[in-house]
Amino acid sequence: MTSTLKTLLRFEGYPALQNKMFDTRQAALNSPTGDIHLVECLQTGLVYNAAFEPDLVVYDQDYENDQGFSPRFEAHLKDVADLVLEQMRGPSFVEIGCGMGRFLQVLRDRGGQVRGYDPAYVGDDDDIVSAPFTGQEPLAGSHIVLRHVLEHVPDPVGFLADMAAKADPGTLIYIEVPCFDWICEARAWFDIFYEHVNYFRLSDFHNMFGRVLFADRGFDGQYLRVICDLSTLRVPTYRPDHAVRFPDDFMKGVEEEVSAQQGAQPVIWGGASKGVIYALLCQRAGCAVQRVIDINPAKQGRFLASTGLEVMSAEAGLKDLPAGTEITVMNANYLDEIQSIVGDRFTLRGMFSGSV
Repeated sequence: MTSTLKTLLRFEGYPALQNKMFDTRQAALNSPTGDIHLVECLQTGLVYNAAFEPDLVVYDQDYENDQGFSPRFEAHLKDVADLVLEQMRGPSFVEIGCGMGRFLQVLRDRGGQVRGYDPAYVGDDDDIVSAPFTGQEPLAGSHIVLRHVLEHVPDPVGFLADMAAKADPGTLIYIEVPCFDWICEARAWFDIFYEHVNYFRLSDFHNMFGRVLFADRGFDGQYLRVICDLSTLRVPTYRPDHAVRFPDDFMKGVEEEVSAQQGAQPVIWGGASKGVIYALLCQRAGCAVQRVIDINPAKQGRFLASTGLEVMSAEAGLKDLPAGTEITVMNANYLDEIQSIVGDRFTLRGMFSGSV
């Protein structure tokens, strides 16, 4: 019998939640792990982790992925808000997986009526429910925002179908996810995560929806941004002309990175997803990261999954570093703002600068 799954990549022992923070090093070292079997489905054309176990992934208030402390990311949120308001013409929006509600606030500042759901939310905003979206919540009269959520959902088409059943005909949905084409083109080996079950391309959304109003690659090519008519959702079908072109040399960057460090212990800026996987794979290759710096105060003084590295503030992390130390910035989109913090005392090196 011919398999309907084409293997693209395999990993073992990845942190189940790379953005969950831990209060002790030991708890971080003992945190749950899972395996990755990245496949292309030859029936739907979708790419996902066939080894994913949902019970390993539990989002709670220790899950920390707030990027709003970055001016560069704040500018991205404002750009997305402008796009959403122009294309979807609100005024009522429901954001599923709204995090700490930063994007909802940007919409609200522009006159939008908002409601959000997120189990990791901590705060007192009456418009945000600190709970997961179950599919039973009211959606009538609102357009939907789904930013960096669909990649976490084991059955993305079924998840969207549940929304479509509750929403009004013609409801629009804004979806933003990491761009799998960018990951492949850049050989972004530290952009594969266990909690990301799915990896999308623009062609997938054209295959999943009969009506796509807007589609592009944003954030210097790293993100996909689409606006679709939710009522035109359909089960995608595999198209040979849209087959995944996964590079044979995808993991070559790990060896190159270890070689570039020339035996030194790297210092990295960015204690979120990319930093967690970079630190883990460098450690496994014999080049353990020395320290991790992040401007998010909710991460500082806490520990990263699997490696147990403590996240330091810029002040603490830079204090005793020798002048000229090279700092590897996990996302080159933030180079300019980090340069303004460190000045000329240190050398910055960005991973995967710009679009490809």
